[in-house]
Amino acid sequence: MTSPQISWLPDGRRLHMNHGPIDLIVEAWGDVPEVHAAYRQAAGRFQSILNELVRELPELRLPATGEARTFASSTAQRMESATSALVARNRGLFLTPMAAVAGAVADEILEAMTADRLLAKAYVNNGGDIASHLGPDAELKAAIAGTMNGIADTATLRFDAPVRAIATSGWRGRSFSLGIADAVTVLAATAAKADAAATVIANAVDLPGHPSVVRRRACDLAPDTDLGDRLVTTQVRKLSPRETASALEAGAQCAERLRAAGLIEDAALFLGDQARSIGVLAGTVLTDKRFHHTPKLAASRQGSSAVPNEHTYDGRIQGVPA
Repeated sequence: MTSPQISWLPDGRRLHMNHGPIDLIVEAWGDVPEVHAAYRQAAGRFQSILNELVRELPELRLPATGEARTFASSTAQRMESATSALVARNRGLFLTPMAAVAGAVADEILEAMTADRLLAKAYVNNGGDIASHLGPDAELKAAIAGTMNGIADTATLRFDAPVRAIATSGWRGRSFSLGIADAVTVLAATAAKADAAATVIANAVDLPGHPSVVRRRACDLAPDTDLGDRLVTTQVRKLSPRETASALEAGAQCAERLRAAGLIEDAALFLGDQARSIGVLAGTVLTDKRFHHTPKLAASRQGSSAVPNEHTYDGRIQGVPA
């Protein structure tokens, strides 16, 4: 296994952290000494996080039961907590802790970098799944690509609201999906919760047995997948407007149930040229292109190495002596 790689992006303000499948963009705002310390803390925690997960991977690939199991790694425990809460509300639901891995890693690094720090705001973006920290009166805007039909093209995270995280799932993304949603974006209190819920809602956007949906056994595509021989979507051919609406409605009903249970705050669902939304994502706001929270971004950043013009992180903020 390669060693963790940490480098500055060309703007000299954001850190790029990569280790195997984990690929993070990290940024913080505040007084220079506090930001300096926060980046050091994030870099320190990043060193061991993948190895910790690998040691517990066999157990993390087992289905959640609704009663949270105990894991040695705090990141693994976040994954278990997020998925077991969903299964507890939906008995018979198949879901493993791996459904929350990207969000849980973002949560873990964010907690490490903000511990005992006074920051105006900060975020950790793990391939499009984002965990944020907001100080008083602070806000962050995350762009949602593919919006339409009045759905907001950004989600604004504010200090006085419960949302601190965003995640997206869908069959076009970097992970397998049992459903046919192009994308489902979820806002929740933590990235692990948003990640797991987005998976569940995306799976619910479906037309079981429809001839226009091509599926393959997950294990034929990735032998070590936690999905085993379950059928995952590999292609969605043309659907009628009524069929598209029916699939989205199934997903929207799932999202509404999760929202009523307090597991998520908002969601936006996309399939073809149609969309559904619940909560504030039904509004309309201007786009802040600082974030690009899309499945395409998640796929393009997955497992990447340093890009041209990045500079190795040496423990210093650009232009500030250690």
